[in-house]
Amino acid sequence: MPHDDSGTTEISPDRATEAPRDSGSQHASAEHALGTAGVSKRTAGPAESRRASRLWWDADADDYQAEHGEFLGVSDFVWCPERVREADARLLGEVAGRRVLEVGAGSASCSRWLAAQGAHPVALDISAGMLRHAARGAAASGIEVPLVQASADALPFAADSFDLACSAFGGVPFVADAGAVFREVARVLRPGGRWVFAVTHPMRWMFPDDPGPAGLTVAQSYFDRTPYVEIDEDGRATYVEHHRTLGDHVRELTAAGFRLVDLIEPEWPEGADHTWGQWSRLRGRLFPGTSIFCCVPE
Repeated sequence: MPHDDSGTTEISPDRATEAPRDSGSQHASAEHALGTAGVSKRTAGPAESRRASRLWWDADADDYQAEHGEFLGVSDFVWCPERVREADARLLGEVAGRRVLEVGAGSASCSRWLAAQGAHPVALDISAGMLRHAARGAAASGIEVPLVQASADALPFAADSFDLACSAFGGVPFVADAGAVFREVARVLRPGGRWVFAVTHPMRWMFPDDPGPAGLTVAQSYFDRTPYVEIDEDGRATYVEHHRTLGDHVRELTAAGFRLVDLIEPEWPEGADHTWGQWSRLRGRLFPGTSIFCCVPE
């Protein structure tokens, strides 16, 4: 596979041998708009991952909000499909009066909740489409928070700018270099800060992206770090998601100067029958769907 100087990997269309995840599902509009033709088993560097994420989330923003907006709320902080709420879990600790950076904020419902608790949040996302919904949420709730469009591996803030940083619903896996994200967060956090982020549990990488019985059978190796890449007919990435093991995350956090103080693997809530993408009661009762890392600078 040829490489250019940006780290982008080009691949011919005949390598696209698999169907995109959830083909024909709620993502069909974005896949159609981007010309998604198939799935490629190959690498994707930082530049290509950033481009794909901007394109994907801009194209999928309206459908994503239509499907998940009620679950997320206009001003609520939900960490994951297992319905862990910051109001109950208090993973960030005291937030009143604190400057908080939300990474991968989407529609910024978490940031608006933080503002309502007396915090001073900044909502950052790579997608203008998602931030458009954040602006609409501000208008609907009357809670304004600063919105910044940028990539998590190149934060446009000075060192020691924030007391806390957070990322709900798995923004980190869309960045090619998670270590770069952690180093950037460490740079902008003040001494005594805290970094809490949620990602799809790494063991889910082994299973098909299916909330039903087909999603209970191991289909690939946990140790295969090859990203999931959807491509168009010219081989350009239209969606990229990166896999790291639990150990990978711990090593990268340590290298960035963080100490892991807690790792939460939420159980499926009792009596909950909702489905969120691949998350479901059937799967959630058997193995975790989310990992939440709670870290402090050394």
